[in-house]
Amino acid sequence: MVTLKKSLNLLAAVIFTASSVFSYAQSNAQTLAESVQETEQSIDETVNAVEEAGHVAEAEHVEGEKSQAEKVQDHITHHLADDYSFIFFSDEETGANYGFPLPVILIDNGLKVFMSSEFDYGNKVVEKDGQFYKLYHGKIYKTDAAGTIEYAAEHHPTNEKPLDFSITKNVASLMFTTILIFIMFLGLAKTYKKGPNNLPKGFARALEPMVLYVRDEMAIPNIGKDKYKKFMPYLLSVFFLIFLLNLLGLTPLGFNVTGSISVTACLAIFTFIITQFSANKDYWKHMFWMPGVPAPMKIMLAPIELLGALIKPFSLMVRLFANITAGHSVVFGLIAIIFVMKEALGTGGAIGIGFFLSTFLVFLEILVAFLQAFIFTMLSSLFIGMAVAEHEHDEAHH
Repeated sequence: MVTLKKSLNLLAAVIFTASSVFSYAQSNAQTLAESVQETEQSIDETVNAVEEAGHVAEAEHVEGEKSQAEKVQDHITHHLADDYSFIFFSDEETGANYGFPLPVILIDNGLKVFMSSEFDYGNKVVEKDGQFYKLYHGKIYKTDAAGTIEYAAEHHPTNEKPLDFSITKNVASLMFTTILIFIMFLGLAKTYKKGPNNLPKGFARALEPMVLYVRDEMAIPNIGKDKYKKFMPYLLSVFFLIFLLNLLGLTPLGFNVTGSISVTACLAIFTFIITQFSANKDYWKHMFWMPGVPAPMKIMLAPIELLGALIKPFSLMVRLFANITAGHSVVFGLIAIIFVMKEALGTGGAIGIGFFLSTFLVFLEILVAFLQAFIFTMLSSLFIGMAVAEHEHDEAHH
C-alpha cells in the first residue's frame, strides 16, 4: 500500500508538470507546489478509503455467515461439551435458542444462586452483590461491569474464576439417571423383599435377567462365590448407570455424560479405591515383594507392578470416554451429510443417505452402549477379584 501511494504521488507530479509544460502556462513554483499538495491530499483520501473498505470487507468475511461444515462442527462441539443450559434447537435467522436454563451456584464472598438464563448464552454480564460474572466459552469468569476478558500470551483467559457448584447439563443428567434407576429398581426390590422366589411384575421382570447376568457372568466368575455379594451393589450401580447414560446419550435431549472425561475419571477412581481398600495381604505382597522370584528381580518388578495398578483405572477412564465421544461424533457427522452434501446430492439424496447411515450407526451405538457398560463392569470385577483372591504359596516349589 505504501508503494502504491508513492507511485501515485510521482504520477501526479509528472502529470501536473507535463500539463504545465504543454499548456505553455506561466506558473511559478509556489503554485505548482500547492497543486501537488492538493493532489497528494486527494490521493491520501483515496488510499485511506481503499484501506477502510478492505478492512470492512475482511471483517465481514471473518464475522460473516459460517459455512455448513463450520456450523456442523460447532454443533458437534456444543453437544459434546458440558453447558449451563439445555438447548434443543436454535433459530439461525433470529438467533433464538429453545431449551431451558439450569441453576448457577457460585461461592464468591458468599453464596450466589441464579438461573443461567441471566447470562443470555454469554451475551450479558450478570451482577450479583457488586460482583460481575460473564459466561465465556462454557466457563464463568469474574469481570468488570463491561464484561472484559483479559488474555495471556497464549490467548487464554486470565480472569479469576469463582468456586462453581452449578447444576450443569452433566450434573442434571446424572441426577435424572440416578432417580430413574431408583424408580426402576424399587419395584424389583419390593418383590425380593416379599420372598426370594417371588416373580417380579411389569418392567421389573425385564430388569431381573440383567441383574442375574451381572451376578452370574461378571461377579461370581471373577470375585468368587464367597466374596461377590459384598461388591454386587457397586457393580450393579456402575453397570446400569453407564448403560442408561449411554442410551440417553442417543436421544435428542443432549445427554453426553459418559463422553465427559471427568465423569469417567470419577467412575474409574471409585473402582480404584474399592480395589485398593478391599485388597488382602497377598495382593500387596505380589505387588511389592513378589514371591518365588529372586530378590534383585523383586526390586525391579515392584515399581512395574505399582505402575500397573495405576494404569488399570486409567485404561477404564480412557476406554469409556473415547468410545462414547467417538460414537457421538460419528453419528452427528453422518446426520450432517443432510446439510453439507445437499447441493451435491440434492435434498432427497442427502436425506436418504444421511438417514440410512445414521440409523444404522444408532443401532450399532445401542450395542456399544451395552458393550461399554459390560466392559467397565467386567474389568472392575476382575480388578476387585485379583485384589481379594487368596493365594497358597510354596516358596520351595518356586
